[in-house]
Amino acid sequence: MRSITRFDIQYAHRFYKFQGEAQYLHGHTGVLTLEVEDTIEPGVNMVYPCNEIQKVAWNVLKNFDHALILREDDPLLPAILDVYEKQGIRNGAPSNKMKGEAFRTELATAYPDARLVVTKESMTVEGMIKIVYELLKDKLNIARITFTSGVNAATQEYTPTRTVDRCPLCGVELVNGVCPKCGYRKH
Repeated sequence: MRSITRFDIQYAHRFYKFQGEAQYLHGHTGVLTLEVEDTIEPGVNMVYPCNEIQKVAWNVLKNFDHALILREDDPLLPAILDVYEKQGIRNGAPSNKMKGEAFRTELATAYPDARLVVTKESMTVEGMIKIVYELLKDKLNIARITFTSGVNAATQEYTPTRTVDRCPLCGVELVNGVCPKCGYRKH
């Protein structure tokens, strides 16, 4: 069975070297849907608490919300960083409270202080799915990711490979036999 959680993400990007309207800097409201698969935990009668999926995933995904996403070879990138430096926000601002954990993968690097994600490829709906899976595959038993942005959408199915030992009281993953949420200890 699957628990399904949805995230709304506001972002700006462009498709550098693309021949069409998307070559111009523009913004979107993206909808990311994560489907996490496992057996139903008898104590709580659920696969995985959706609010816990949100906590685990949002810690990384908030790097994309209200962020600029540019390809690493986009000539706008140095210009944006220069403007951010002159404005005094390249290394953060007091109003920047939505910072996620910085990350660096083969596909993308997040700079939370600058609200910037730099990608290897253009950030299409397919590209976002690849990035999100890479970031969360070791944290959640992902069965499917769907990303919709404007009129564009993509989905990818995965075969969950993790075996997760979960708390019978609140359903979250046990860490060394202990629930990090409620303190339950497995005997």
